[in-house]
Amino acid sequence: MTPTATPECNWSGTYTYRAQQVYRPRTIDELQRLVETASSSLHAIGTRHSFNDIADAGGIVSLEALSSSVRIDKDARTVLVPATMRYGDLARHLQEAGWALSNLPSLPHISVAGSVATATHGSGNANQSLASAVTGVSLVTGTGDLVRIDHTSPDFPGAVVHLGALGVVTEIRLAIEPSFQLRQVVYEHLPWDQLTGSFGEVMGAGYSVSAITDFAGDDLDMLWVKSRVHDDPMPDELFGARAATQKLHMTRGNDPLHCTPQLGEPGPWYERLPHFLLEFTPSSGAEIQSEYLLDRRYASQVIEALRELGHAIAPLVKSAEIRTIAADELWLSPAYQRDVFGVHFTWQPDAAAVSALVEAIEAALQPFHPRPHWAKVFGAAYPWSELYPRLTDFRRLVAAYDPRGVFRNPYLSRTILA
Repeated sequence: MTPTATPECNWSGTYTYRAQQVYRPRTIDELQRLVETASSSLHAIGTRHSFNDIADAGGIVSLEALSSSVRIDKDARTVLVPATMRYGDLARHLQEAGWALSNLPSLPHISVAGSVATATHGSGNANQSLASAVTGVSLVTGTGDLVRIDHTSPDFPGAVVHLGALGVVTEIRLAIEPSFQLRQVVYEHLPWDQLTGSFGEVMGAGYSVSAITDFAGDDLDMLWVKSRVHDDPMPDELFGARAATQKLHMTRGNDPLHCTPQLGEPGPWYERLPHFLLEFTPSSGAEIQSEYLLDRRYASQVIEALRELGHAIAPLVKSAEIRTIAADELWLSPAYQRDVFGVHFTWQPDAAAVSALVEAIEAALQPFHPRPHWAKVFGAAYPWSELYPRLTDFRRLVAAYDPRGVFRNPYLSRTILA
């Protein structure tokens, strides 16, 4: 296996990997030999949807050349998925066979393994992170061994959201359910007091709900509501917001052609749960992203704190999105043992300005104990052991799965392994 030394960027072009080598093993045996003989640190990359150096190391490993296939177990209601497969591609396989995932990310362009490793999520008061659909994981550890972990293993809740610290994931088994239909209605100009005064009710108005804002307007710009077709029809007005009469993009001024169908038109789950269509450039293209996950009981206070920063946020943000995620038991999930809401920022690609504003936002959020999204831009000063009670247990897993520190990189060294 001959590595390449071509510089790699994340998909938005706002982060350039410092790795000197890119490895593309064609078989599991090649991957195992690569890990066994590694003389510098390695880390796996997927669809490069990270906005920080979480996946960077001396050498990066891409499994895009590894041969694999999707395998559905109808009796167990699970699907075995290649680690590098994008959610949008997997969704089409499942739909053709009459199956579905319970939830999807807003961008179907991102890989299953990368999303799971970082506890990426969709939205919905009762919907957990995407990692919660995992029932089994296969990975090559730091010793070069191929290990399979399922929900019967005591390591399972620590090994699912792993940040790449335990090894290179090759396959993931996910829970599935029968295919279902959704409709999506976008509402405009939601009054702030409706969101802050009835947060749970507003965010529970559909199966998956997203509130879109710049935190500076007199009201929230949009409320994206995705509902199962068997639910009651969506009204023309919802919490004081009016249903849009034309298709909209989350970022005003962008072409809504790139977004999934709206206006209440019923359709398959995989064409409604994401915000964007697989065929087009995801989101806004060149951008930087940040996100913070916080206990839902703080929703009103956090929103008001961010509104006080609206004058600084609005000129730099392309759009900000508020979503909800249900609690889980995965040790490094930002939703570990608490129902949370996420505040996601899609920023203009101005790294210096974003860094300064992130510092101000984190200072405002500090009293509410935010957990930042692992793969997005955040500051350095976090009490990781306080935010993640099982962090000591996770470090024991790292020592067991990667005793030589093959997968230890600067990101891990300054965060969870500091």
